[in-house]
Amino acid sequence: MHIAVVDDESDLIETIIFALEKEGYKTTAYKNGLEAWHDLKTNLPDLVLLDVTMPEMDGLELCRKLRSVSETLPILFLSSRDEEIDRILGLELGGDDYMCKPFSIRELLVKIKVLFRRYSARSLGEKNGQKIEQGLLKLDIDKFLAFWKGSIIDLTVTEFNILKFLAESPGIVRTRDSLIDQIYPDGTYVSERTIDTHIKRLRKKIELLDAEFEEIETVYGLGYRYREIPA
Repeated sequence: MHIAVVDDESDLIETIIFALEKEGYKTTAYKNGLEAWHDLKTNLPDLVLLDVTMPEMDGLELCRKLRSVSETLPILFLSSRDEEIDRILGLELGGDDYMCKPFSIRELLVKIKVLFRRYSARSLGEKNGQKIEQGLLKLDIDKFLAFWKGSIIDLTVTEFNILKFLAESPGIVRTRDSLIDQIYPDGTYVSERTIDTHIKRLRKKIELLDAEFEEIETVYGLGYRYREIPA
């Protein structure tokens, strides 16, 4: 697997690259977003580690550009700013996860493995040939494709897994903790607000196809559920 590391802190890059290559990953380092974009727009890696604050082009802008090329490329944000607004904005722009500096290299490696596991599920299908249909929504688990009214929904791996978990049990309330356990199975710490942000982005994508989409319901104080279709 090829991992691109985009960060303007040379010492941190060296540490990350050393750890990744020791684990057997191929790596490429970039010192700013503009340099990375010139290369990555035509040569996507398997995963991107992306700093938020960089000269010339910051990580948020690079994330926007990468998402215009691929909705499924795993993106893990790195930032020295622990502001909630930065984390939320990064996830809303399409990041799959977020780490605040300073962080443990061991934790970083765990998060990368989780993202690759979800990426493998997208590529191979968790249950070959399985399809889920709930009214106007259709999910092809084998191909990792989602459709609303016959139109494809461009989802990240995280968004697809959330939608699948909700849609396979319509009417059942899924707590934020259960969604975290389903999407981040290795016990990686993720705040409940992270799930709310992914749900918000997921809704927005389907609403672009249908402004009246209301199938993902918020159950206040509990979590979320996919609306059950009356018999």
